[in-house]
Amino acid sequence: MGCAVSSAADKEAVERSKKIDKDLRADGERQAREVKLLLLGAGESGKSTIAKQMKIIHEDGYSKEECLQYRPVVHSNTIQSLMAIIKGMGQLKIDFADPARKEDSRQLFTIAGASQDGELNPEMAAIMKRLWHDRGLQVCFSRSREYLLNDSAAYYLNALDRISQPNYIPSQQDVLRTRVKTTGIVETHFTFKGLHFKMFDVGGQRSERKKWIHCFEGVTAIIFCVALSGYDLVLAEDEEMNRMTESIRLFDSICNNKWFVETSIILFLNKKDLFEEKITKSPLTICFPEYTGNNTYEDAAAYIKMKCYHKKQFERLWLVLVLYIVLLVLRNGFEKSKLKEFLVQKEFFSS
Repeated sequence: MGCAVSSAADKEAVERSKKIDKDLRADGERQAREVKLLLLGAGESGKSTIAKQMKIIHEDGYSKEECLQYRPVVHSNTIQSLMAIIKGMGQLKIDFADPARKEDSRQLFTIAGASQDGELNPEMAAIMKRLWHDRGLQVCFSRSREYLLNDSAAYYLNALDRISQPNYIPSQQDVLRTRVKTTGIVETHFTFKGLHFKMFDVGGQRSERKKWIHCFEGVTAIIFCVALSGYDLVLAEDEEMNRMTESIRLFDSICNNKWFVETSIILFLNKKDLFEEKITKSPLTICFPEYTGNNTYEDAAAYIKMKCYHKKQFERLWLVLVLYIVLLVLRNGFEKSKLKEFLVQKEFFSS
């Protein structure tokens, strides 16, 4: 009798042990397929846009219901952008070409101030279109580096007819271009080639950076974003600090942080399209007085690349210069050897 009980107990113990081993193997396999990405960078460097692109490319994008939730954000971004330009006109002492637009601007501020939900109604849209097409306001817009303005201002203001329609539903591109200050930590999940990616987007403003420490453990790779177009702009939180200078300093501190000794770092020089457009009008010497090269995209981008990279001659740092950034890195996953091979093939790797 005692032997039978003992035998049954031993059998149960063996079964429990097998189950534990099976669960441990499953956990190990799941962890092996999990890639944890940390998006870092100064404010307005394009981190949140990358997270949105991941959802659009790898998770079938935003549903109709999700897009509708962005409608007030699109409207608010559009209204706030035009108001920022008008405030810039006062700052730069630029007058409206048509004096009647002064009354339009007064009405815009009055209506916007009274609106609770930021809805862009037909009356406001008509006022905004008249203001946007004023030659004086366009002069101020061309000098937007001298004040703070959303990168997507022209995109939305040129689409006033479409986005002010009563039945307007934001497109994927509309959602992608929305600007909402990231506070705290925003987590995005997506699956690609059997790997489960967890991407963490954290606020880039100085006040938000203390929260980064909570994301450090177990990071597979860091994607550090630098906006190329920020070379002639200042920080929203410190108008004495150049955005590019701040980004390079921050990048240097990340590369030398003890938490990231074994972590792969990918530097994305972002917003290439905006940079290419403005470099012929706004010289690189605004940020780098010592620069003596041509104010062309090729020369200026190469110089910024050198400034970011010249102290970082080690294998774990890869430098990528792209416009549609997300397609390039994730195409071959995040295995180190494959990533380096891919970047070398595409001539994005600096050895």
